[in-house]
Amino acid sequence: MRILMTGATGNVGRLVVDRLVRAGVTVRALSRDPARARVRFAEDVEVVEGDLARPQSMAPALKGVDGMYLFPHAATAPQVVALAGEAGVRRIVVLSSGAVTTGYDTDFHLPVEHAVESSGLEWTHVRPGEFMLNKLWLWGPSIRAERIIREPLPDAAWYPVHEQDIADVATAALIEDGHQGAAYTLNGPELITRRAQVAAIAAAIGAEIRLEVVTPAQARELYLAQGGFAADNADFLTGFKDYSGAEADPSAKQEFDLAMLGPMSTAEEVTGRPTRTFAEWAHDHARDFLAGVPSAGF
Repeated sequence: MRILMTGATGNVGRLVVDRLVRAGVTVRALSRDPARARVRFAEDVEVVEGDLARPQSMAPALKGVDGMYLFPHAATAPQVVALAGEAGVRRIVVLSSGAVTTGYDTDFHLPVEHAVESSGLEWTHVRPGEFMLNKLWLWGPSIRAERIIREPLPDAAWYPVHEQDIADVATAALIEDGHQGAAYTLNGPELITRRAQVAAIAAAIGAEIRLEVVTPAQARELYLAQGGFAADNADFLTGFKDYSGAEADPSAKQEFDLAMLGPMSTAEEVTGRPTRTFAEWAHDHARDFLAGVPSAGF
């Protein structure tokens, strides 16, 4: 079996590559910069050039491929999927989003799902909710620099999911039978507040982290100044815009009743293994929260 991995160097994709290699699967990793990607993978991973934004560039990479892990790129999804079918690809697993399940995502991940479903190929959608990793991108800089987190809604809670659990499900869907036609919405095993998440990270790094409560407007300015993930998502994270980018009221986040949602689906329903907790994730990423910070005394 040969699997083509698009988004192979991404936060989930690289984990799927590792799992496929361990399972004895031949992996072909697609990259716009093969030389740079080559250093990230073991020698037995094929690294080839291609770009989802330029579907014809993928034609050589699709030759001899049995299955494909498809990173979302809505603009070209129909062409990419058509090329896959012409090349003889049998199975496609889409990295999608839990926002499709809830109806919030209609123009980013959903068109990719539709393209795959209409192809006649075997398909599975993997729909993770909030990534635990978001907290590394959002809180990591201030933890490393000051041991402080500035948060507008410390008691807001959700069921964030570990990227390892997402990769477990994607891998199973790629190499096992029985997942065809399924859309797996993945959440974490626990409803956990942001305050409790801060405590879990502090325990993992062995240092006190001060939680400073700020207003949504103050948080928005801080995120914009921070850059990266925080700046790119500042309006959404602070409640000034909804998932679709429309103007929103920040106070609405405080009024949402999570009890209305009922039980949340997790990777355990697919893998049969306990889903990883936020405390486990914090332990896994403790070094990332400490990078660049003197470690004396910890």
